[in-house]
Amino acid sequence: MKRTGILLGMVGVAFSLQAQMNPKYKFEEALKLIQDNYVDRVNDEHLVDAAIRAMIADLDPHSRYTSREEAEAMREGMSGSFAGIGIQFLKSGTQTFVTVVNPDGPAMKAGVRVGDEILAIDGESINGEAWGNKEIMLKLRGEKDVPVVLGLLSPGTTEQKDIRIVRGNILERSVREAYMVDKEIGYIGLSIFNLTTRQEIDAALQKLQEQGMKKLILDLQSNGGGYVQSAIGVVDEFLPKEKMVFYSVPNEGGKDYYYTGGFGRFYKGELVVLIDESTASSSEIVTGALQDWDRAVVIGRRSFGKGLMQRPVPLSDGSEMQLTGARYYTPSGRSIQKPYTKGKEDYFQDFSRRMESKELLEEGHVEFADSLKYTTLETKRIVYGGGGIMPDRFVPIDTNVYSGWMGTLMNTGIVAKGGFEFVQQNRAALLKAYPDFESFNKKFKIPIAVHQQVVAYAATKSVVVPNDTHVDAHRAIDVELKAQIASLLYTGGDYMARVRNEANQSFISALEVLRDIKMYNSLLHSDIVGEKAKK
Repeated sequence: MKRTGILLGMVGVAFSLQAQMNPKYKFEEALKLIQDNYVDRVNDEHLVDAAIRAMIADLDPHSRYTSREEAEAMREGMSGSFAGIGIQFLKSGTQTFVTVVNPDGPAMKAGVRVGDEILAIDGESINGEAWGNKEIMLKLRGEKDVPVVLGLLSPGTTEQKDIRIVRGNILERSVREAYMVDKEIGYIGLSIFNLTTRQEIDAALQKLQEQGMKKLILDLQSNGGGYVQSAIGVVDEFLPKEKMVFYSVPNEGGKDYYYTGGFGRFYKGELVVLIDESTASSSEIVTGALQDWDRAVVIGRRSFGKGLMQRPVPLSDGSEMQLTGARYYTPSGRSIQKPYTKGKEDYFQDFSRRMESKELLEEGHVEFADSLKYTTLETKRIVYGGGGIMPDRFVPIDTNVYSGWMGTLMNTGIVAKGGFEFVQQNRAALLKAYPDFESFNKKFKIPIAVHQQVVAYAATKSVVVPNDTHVDAHRAIDVELKAQIASLLYTGGDYMARVRNEANQSFISALEVLRDIKMYNSLLHSDIVGEKAKK
């Protein structure tokens, strides 16, 4: 009994010492013990990577760890350019066809045209099942100024021709499309906030203003964000000098304020911002600032709700931690970060919950506590924080576009294949009947036979399309087919986006608001956001 008492006392002392152990040394000790005692040999780098990922996963849903290769790919994607030849392609069975050739890109200058079939790259045949989209893309990309040789078969020919193309910098544009909808209303669609966003949107605004733009639709639907500095630059285009864009609160406390610089082009004129449930991060910074300053009418559905700012923290081996270093707040003081206390998996299931609650289908299903109530800075309208940006005007989600069957149709290339084959067989006749996009967009209708062919082909791939009584579903298929065909026929713009806009209810709602100045002003001078949120 006496010895037992001594043993228990010693264990207590050990526990006390362990409780005081420096966590850094504990981590190093654990790694050494695994190395010395585990039954198999271990890969130290793999273990450390796994430990870092696990630590970061315990922080918040947006902090993450990336390997050296992943970090390099991320930086390349955000730089706004990469080295390539400037084409897009479609893999159809074992064949690969050019579907888009970038204007003024290396491929265009070398003579590559839409419809050309790629038979080989650098003398190696790609007409096998082993060659997927990723493998072909990696083969086409490479170092700047290094040539690649494409073996092409042009439509109407039977002999392969080899074309040498010198890779160059290919811009991955932040401005997806910019065009005049009518004589006064312009449209700019932003896909991401990267290093070139400010220059791109500035150029787009200048071009539209030269064409007579007096009102603008800024489309941030499905824009998942990007660089915060680029978001500040976009807001700067619409708000005059020394207007707060947002403020952040870092881990050491205090506040960092960010203001416009007064170098914008569109301080006056009606402005509508389009958002949806995938509008996130930097997109929400832009939307929140423009809404708080009563500068824009926001149309669509409640945004994602990401109010955490990540900062890259590089490690010595080139890997990188993207750590949440601050929370950001809109000018009125709103945090739009949605809760994440139930874990990462639950956090990213938010879309399913919004669908189940009918929030995305009907107005009036969002409830915010009074503690989350704020007012805009000019007209004192009620707005809410705590979970995304609430639009000033709600537009329900298109359940066909977001359906599982439509996703399969698009992701498997069934619609793209149908549109491509139709254009390949009828290109000359189509261009003769519709010499420009404007005439095509206004008059062209998808032939019934083409529609039926796509639906029949989908059935062979076990894709269940709603039956003919679901008129809206089949109309959605025709919209995607028309968008594909437009992109294959015309160059110089994102005509696919323009066709889709014609059927997008948020875009249609924006036109209605911009063409009715009383409606526009009423949305900016009422507490409609707050009242609808409380219902």
